[in-house]
Amino acid sequence: MDTEKTTFRHESLQSIKGLQEILKSITKGLAKGVLSFSDEEGEIHLMPKGLLNLKVTVRKEDSHHRLDIRISWQDARPQGKKQLQVGHDRK
Repeated sequence: MDTEKTTFRHESLQSIKGLQEILKSITKGLAKGVLSFSDEEGEIHLMPKGLLNLKVTVRKEDSHHRLDIRISWQDARPQGKKQLQVGHDRK
C-alpha cells in the first residue's frame, strides 16, 4: 500500500453481515467527513463536504438482482471576485 490512487475499485463475495460492516464503515466515514479505502495495490482518501448527490438503481431480472448505490460530490472551488449584474433598463 504505497501509492495514492485516483481511482479505486473493489469486488468481492461478502456475507450479509460482512456487507453490513462495510456499509457501517462508510456511514461512519461520511459522519466524520473522511472516507478511506485501501487494498494491496494502493489507497484513496476522500473528504466529502456539502451536499452529496445520491443515485440508487435497482434491477431484477429473473434470478439476478442488483442494487447500485452511487454517492458523488464536487470539491468546493474558490470563487473569483465575479459579481452578477442584473439590469432592467436597456439603453
